Amino acid sequence: MKKILFSAALLLALSATFTSCRDVKEGADKAGDAVENAVEATGDAVENAAEATGDAVENAVEATGDAIENAAEATKDAAGNVVDGAKDMAKDAGDAIEGAADAAKDAAGNAVDGAKDMAKDAGDAVNKAAEDVKGKVNDLKKN
Repeated sequence: MKKILFSAALLLALSATFTSCRDVKEGADKAGDAVENAVEATGDAVENAAEATGDAVENAVEATGDAIENAAEATKDAAGNVVDGAKDMAKDAGDAIEGAADAAKDAAGNAVDGAKDMAKDAGDAVNKAAEDVKGKVNDLKKN
């Protein structure tokens, strides 16, 4: 039995020793091709990723520029609206002041006219009273 085991081990050792170099070379070539293909695929993937990243950055920059432009335009429009609103308010305030001044002028004119009329009426009343007194004095002198 020992001889059979020893013979089997010897045959196994001999068969492993006589493996042809061609088989090893073919295996190495296949492994080299696989490594080469993997490196090439990795390079393509990196190149595609870099290209996609570049496109994404370019789109982000463009979108940011558009957003800044739109914000600046909206701010400019808002500022213009504020200025226009302030102008309108100033004009309305000026019109209100002008109206108040006209009303005050009219009221003052009416007051002056009223005072003149009252002074005239008072003068007329004094003159009439003086004539009445004069008439009574004359009546008393005659009596």
